[in-house]
Amino acid sequence: MDNGAESYRRFRENGDETELDKIITDYSDGLMLYLTSIVGNIHIAEELTEDTFVLLGTKKPKFREKCSFRTWLYTIGRNKALNYLKKTSRHPAIPIEDTAGLVSDEEAVEEAYIRKEDMITVHRAMRRLSPEYQQVLWLTYFEGLSNKEAAAVMKKTVRSVESLLYRARRSLRTQLEKEGFEYENT
Repeated sequence: MDNGAESYRRFRENGDETELDKIITDYSDGLMLYLTSIVGNIHIAEELTEDTFVLLGTKKPKFREKCSFRTWLYTIGRNKALNYLKKTSRHPAIPIEDTAGLVSDEEAVEEAYIRKEDMITVHRAMRRLSPEYQQVLWLTYFEGLSNKEAAAVMKKTVRSVESLLYRARRSLRTQLEKEGFEYENT
């Protein structure tokens, strides 16, 4: 059982709120950046991350341990993001002229999180990819999920994630080459 699952079990069974705080501390940054790749806005992703943890704290859904705790948590967050996108596609919330300032905020958070110049270049190139490619790359490389765990989060088969990952890597490489990114020969 991983640490998140053990902490969640103690919170759920004993009401130990320090365990929920531990989960939030351990998983909030990664979840927020993953949700940003889905909704395209760091501020909305932050709200969806908070909503995910509020759900854990109030409704206390049962973790059935069919996957890792992080996979389960990211699946909850992904579902919240998809529900948000479905809702806002019918009723857009932010006027287009107000979004220019949001992009610079997003870049500042990403730079603080990634820190290395090459990784920033890779991340920017990823943002030019399709949302599905962004998600699979983010889950497997930045979050370190296995193909099986990423498949569970994305609600796809392992084979389709492997295929998607192959195409996403190829697309990312093409995008990086367009930007003049040079690979190290190792």
